[in-house]
Amino acid sequence: MREITSDQIIETVRRLCIEAANDLGADVVEALSRARAQEPSPLGREIIDQILENAAIARSEQVPMCQDTGVTVVFAELGQEVHIAGGAFVDAINEGVRRGYVEGFLRKSVVAPPLGARANTGDNTPAVIHTDIVPGDRLKITIAPKGAGSENMSFLSMLPPSAGQAGVISFVVDSVQKAGANPCPPIIVGVGIGGTVDKVTELAKRALLRPVGQPSPDAETAALERDLLEQVNRLGIGPQGLGGRTTALAVHVETFPCHIASLPVAVNMQCHAARHKEAIL
Repeated sequence: MREITSDQIIETVRRLCIEAANDLGADVVEALSRARAQEPSPLGREIIDQILENAAIARSEQVPMCQDTGVTVVFAELGQEVHIAGGAFVDAINEGVRRGYVEGFLRKSVVAPPLGARANTGDNTPAVIHTDIVPGDRLKITIAPKGAGSENMSFLSMLPPSAGQAGVISFVVDSVQKAGANPCPPIIVGVGIGGTVDKVTELAKRALLRPVGQPSPDAETAALERDLLEQVNRLGIGPQGLGGRTTALAVHVETFPCHIASLPVAVNMQCHAARHKEAIL
C-alpha cells in the first residue's frame, strides 16, 4: 500500500488549475496552426491568428487565455493500492481548486444554490469530480476547466436503436449547427455513444481530454470521427461563427455498451481554449 498525502493532492491541483488557465496545450496550438493553413476564408485565417497570438501572450505573461476560467472539472484515476493520508480525498481536491483560483487570480464563476440566491462561492468550489478506481499505486489527476459558453451548448438524445449510425451523425451535426457561434469555434466536439443517460454525458466530456485530432483506437469509431468532422466543417459556421471551413478542429467519439432498447448519444463541445492539464502522483 502506497501513501499519498492530502497536502500532495492540494498542491498538485492548485498548480494544475493555474497551468490549465494560462498554458494552452501544444496539441491545440498545432491543430489551430494546421487549420489556419487550410482555412480558405481570409477573415477565418485572421481570427485563428488572433487566437494563436492570444495563447502565446497568455503563456508568456502567465495570465488566463480566457476571462471565463470555468467550472473546475476533475478526472481522477485512483490506484486501488493507494492510501490517502491526512484528510479526505474530495476535500483535498476542493482545497487545491480554492488555492489555485485565489492565488492564480482566476475568475470565480461557481454559484450556489443554482436557484434562488445564486451567491458566488468565492473560490470556484466545489469542483465536479469524476473518480475511477484503477489497478496500481498511482493517482492521476486531470484538471479540465469548462467555460459556460461551450458547456451550455451540450445536447443529449435517447435515440431508438433503429436510428443507427445515420441517426447519430444527424444528431451530432444538427447539434453543432444549432450551437452556431455560441461555443466560440473553432471547437472540439466530444461525442458519447452508449451506456445510460449519466454515462453517455460523461463519455462525451471525457472525449475532450484526448489530444486534439488523435483518432480512436477502434477503426470503426475512427472512421465515424472522420465522417463527422467532414460534415461539421461543411456547415460553414467557421472561426467565431463568421464563416469559413474551420468550425471544428476535431470530433472525438467515445463508446460504451448499452441496453438493447437504447441508443444514448451526447454531445459536449469545447471552445478553442481547450484547457486541460494532468499530473501523476
